[in-house]
Amino acid sequence: MVTSKTDTLAHALWYIAPGQAEIRQEALVTVGQGEARVRALFGALSRGTEALVFAGRVPESEHQRMRAPLMGGNFPFPVKYGYATVGKIEEGPSELYGRNVFALHPHQSLFNIAAKLAVVLPDNIPPQRAVLAANMETALNAVWDAGVGPADRVAIVGGGTVGALVAFLCGNIPGTDVTLVDINPARGELAEKLGVRFAKAETAKGDCDIVFHTSGSAAGLATAIALAGEEATVLEMSWYGDVSVAASLGGAFHSRRLRLISSQVGQIAPSHRPRWTHARRLAAAVVLLADARLDALLAPAVAFQDLPKKLPAILDPKSGTLCQLIAY
Repeated sequence: MVTSKTDTLAHALWYIAPGQAEIRQEALVTVGQGEARVRALFGALSRGTEALVFAGRVPESEHQRMRAPLMGGNFPFPVKYGYATVGKIEEGPSELYGRNVFALHPHQSLFNIAAKLAVVLPDNIPPQRAVLAANMETALNAVWDAGVGPADRVAIVGGGTVGALVAFLCGNIPGTDVTLVDINPARGELAEKLGVRFAKAETAKGDCDIVFHTSGSAAGLATAIALAGEEATVLEMSWYGDVSVAASLGGAFHSRRLRLISSQVGQIAPSHRPRWTHARRLAAAVVLLADARLDALLAPAVAFQDLPKKLPAILDPKSGTLCQLIAY
């Protein structure tokens, strides 16, 4: 184990009330056996989930299931939340010392974690892009849930970070016909960079084999159902918090024998669960980030200390921000 004289005072972002956040100081304990100390370099906001946390909209029934792996506090407030941090090991096992790692840790400048939870970054993946690992893990799990195969016609309704990553993964499967569907025409440029088609709802190609829904809106879900072909699968990835959402189950939904299923990253997809662990899946997600086209998802960095005042604008659904990069 390598030890060095490092700071022991950390700064962490806490959500403290609806629409309010602050940065708090906390003292770190000595790094123990099997642990590592990480100094954060970059982080990312998970805009969909963290917008609900910021607004205090995590339903009481989900307070335990929606806990992030290393979060602090309890829902609704105060809570130290987040799960996308990239940093450098300052103390810990010799094989990790000085390495850049990804960790499912809340937004914090310095922290201790179990060494086994630190995923070492391959040399070909820059730390800025590595903040996408948690979202890539969600996208990978969804592709497994959906069972996308070569030559499938696939639509992704919702061109946010997770939707874009699903499109990227599906677009790399041989022969697939993949369309990213969004109401924002600016997402067309993103789709082009990722090597997939782009369409608005009214012009998207229907009769799809699989449709992913990631828009977080009832209108988007209705579009996803409309684009599905006979006996196709509609995979619902949006999480609505404490809001009830109408699903378009009338019309031809039953006559076309559609399947509407959910996908959530908390458990490994049943198709892979007997063989895969969460650690293996996360490590695989990191490796999948070895493509410079994914840098198009990253918004210009915001300084960590400025987050409390900038969060309302960043998390506003109309902001157009994809993955908000945080610089420590």
